[in-house]
Amino acid sequence: MHSQLRLRNYGLDQIIKKTVTVPKKTTLLEARSIILRYKISRMVVAENERPIGIITEKDIVKGIYNLGDRPIDRVRVSDLMTTRLVTATEAATLYDCARMMLDNKISSIIILKNDGRLAGIITKTDLASVFLTQSSTPLQVSKIMTKRVITVKPADSLLYVENVLVRNRISRVVVERDGKPVGIITHRDFIPAKVPLWLRQSGDAREVERYRMAERPQELGLNQLSYLNTFIAADIMTPNPVTVAATDDVSEASLLMVRNGISGLPVVRNSVLVGIVTKTDIVKAIASVGK
Repeated sequence: MHSQLRLRNYGLDQIIKKTVTVPKKTTLLEARSIILRYKISRMVVAENERPIGIITEKDIVKGIYNLGDRPIDRVRVSDLMTTRLVTATEAATLYDCARMMLDNKISSIIILKNDGRLAGIITKTDLASVFLTQSSTPLQVSKIMTKRVITVKPADSLLYVENVLVRNRISRVVVERDGKPVGIITHRDFIPAKVPLWLRQSGDAREVERYRMAERPQELGLNQLSYLNTFIAADIMTPNPVTVAATDDVSEASLLMVRNGISGLPVVRNSVLVGIVTKTDIVKAIASVGK
């Protein structure tokens, strides 16, 4: 048991969130725009207030980079969504949701009303927030972090970075130089239009943002494989990533994740990368308490 959490009186209804829903006929471009506009990582596909699928930013990235010769205008959410849904009712507990996330290797649970209609969604972010407010016993980050960190270099091609993410089935990769974390890349970083590092550093901020948020990026009309090879990790990574010390408390890591809207933190000791801690690790801690 990692930590004692005071959750007995903490009802599921306190953290269920309404979720953005889309019909199955939504196009890939429309889904991409919604993800960017609302800064979310997933959407529920619904019909008559009932969920029939879920589509994540990872699905959208795969769809964009596996188009081949297919016109992007013809790709629908129904072509990419996951139809095997993991759901729970409003009577479920936080521990139930945590275990379901771990057992199914997912980041959210769809919550249904008794009649099968959509009530909302619970994500790892919600569970991290609960840990932050309810944890009562100190727990060092070093106790739950992953010590083996998969990394890339700033000059590695985006094609290589994407391959690392897919091959290792991870949601983020740390960009390191001389053993120190200098950036982090997630699936979400592949969704906006690619902006070269030199343009981001020297261009007008408003122009750069318009370029990133373009409804139909120029890159989507090009051969994806050759286009990706023209960019490197430094072009899309989030530089100077938020980090946490190995000796910090997990509640501090939870606070940093929730406050900054991120799902993973490089763990450092004297500025050197020694691990990574994610919301999944926090969910594991919660699930272990509920056993």
